[in-house]
Amino acid sequence: MIDFTGTYTDQYQLAMGQVYFLTGRKDQTAVFDYFFRKNPFKGGYTVFAGLSDLLKILEKLRFDSLDLAFLKARGLHADFLAYLKDFRFRGAIHASREGDLVFPTRPVLRVEAALIEAQLIETLLLNILNFQSLVATKASRMRQVAKARTLIDFGLRRAQGPGGYFASRAAVIGGFDTTSNVRAARDFGLTPSGTMAHSFIQSCPDERTAFQQFAEGWPENCVLLVDTYDTLKSGVPNAIAVGKEMEKRGHRLKGIRLDSGDLAYLARRSRAMLDDAGLDYVKIAASNQLDEHVIKSLLEQDAPIDVFGVGTNLVTGQPDAALDGVYKLAAVDGRPLIKISENVEKITLPLQKQVFRVFNGEGYFLGADAVGIEGEPAIAMMHHPFIAHKSFVLAHCPMEPLLEPVMRDGQMVRDMPDLPAVANYCRERLALLPAEYKRFENPHIYKVGISTRLREQRDRLIAAHKE
Repeated sequence: MIDFTGTYTDQYQLAMGQVYFLTGRKDQTAVFDYFFRKNPFKGGYTVFAGLSDLLKILEKLRFDSLDLAFLKARGLHADFLAYLKDFRFRGAIHASREGDLVFPTRPVLRVEAALIEAQLIETLLLNILNFQSLVATKASRMRQVAKARTLIDFGLRRAQGPGGYFASRAAVIGGFDTTSNVRAARDFGLTPSGTMAHSFIQSCPDERTAFQQFAEGWPENCVLLVDTYDTLKSGVPNAIAVGKEMEKRGHRLKGIRLDSGDLAYLARRSRAMLDDAGLDYVKIAASNQLDEHVIKSLLEQDAPIDVFGVGTNLVTGQPDAALDGVYKLAAVDGRPLIKISENVEKITLPLQKQVFRVFNGEGYFLGADAVGIEGEPAIAMMHHPFIAHKSFVLAHCPMEPLLEPVMRDGQMVRDMPDLPAVANYCRERLALLPAEYKRFENPHIYKVGISTRLREQRDRLIAAHKE
């Protein structure tokens, strides 16, 4: 993992931090909200991911000697540098559970800390949560269409540098089975998966020899890449021949991989050839620029593909490439604050807040999250955050508070669930989301509203600033 230290930030965080320090404001208490304004991929939901990594990094975040020397050379004030030498994040964080489904405009995470501490962690927080949530959401969409078929992350070589490490973790949260990324597999308790490259086959005297050598090297986990020369005339026949040789030695060919061409057509022809040869147990894997739409199309064509290896489009979050998560100040020293914009969607919500998930009478998500002021009683009605006179009655609806304490005094208040547990929680929550919110085309819009008290507080601040 990258060595995260205090300089993993933007310059303007340090610029503001120095002014907070020199003006005696460093110990003011601040409340910041993390949220985003639209779901990625024109979808109906977002999977929250990256929380565990963020908390572990924050517990150990320091400005080391290299950081301090660099910042001294950049002209930072000596007194501020002395403060940074002993910097620790000592704040509190409330957050949604990792793996939960989250929706635009509602707080996903709340930071309560000294103003300077809360400011200095902003870039790190956004960097980790935005990226992992984007990839987990992309992975979830692929899991929806792949159903019970195996999904493997092949994206490390196409990822934006070390981002591939965290992409592998996020992919599993969203529903992938494993990864080709050996380092991520080691750190996150996964079994790495991989086959062979075309270069291995090219390096051998011929394709048949390449397959034989690989089968001898991996008798219990042999998957053969069959499209180096001619898939149906060479690759699959040679794989069948080697599969038969393996049977005589008491082993079984695990699978073949298709990496180019008309995958639906080639999969059907390959399946027929394997079955005719008595190798009906051999799986067919497919790769090559896959995403949720391609996988959906392949399965609608009844392509007999058992395993999908997905790379570029997964780890780079195509076509969106970024989640627009933001980090906005909501209060300082108990004083409610607001950011006003001519674009009403960018007006923020003041104060410490809690978010409630609303359920229907059958235990499924109703399709509404209500945002209220922390500590206020049950919310009987929520209002549209931007459109006046638009409201939704919530009386008698079961509700679940979503923001839980996860860090206090800079330390995690409990152990975070392991990766399989987070992935399982994501599956459970997706099962509670009605189908109309999960469709790819024109998904139903999940409602997010604010309580009457929160709306009144926001409107008073807007009016005060206009005066």
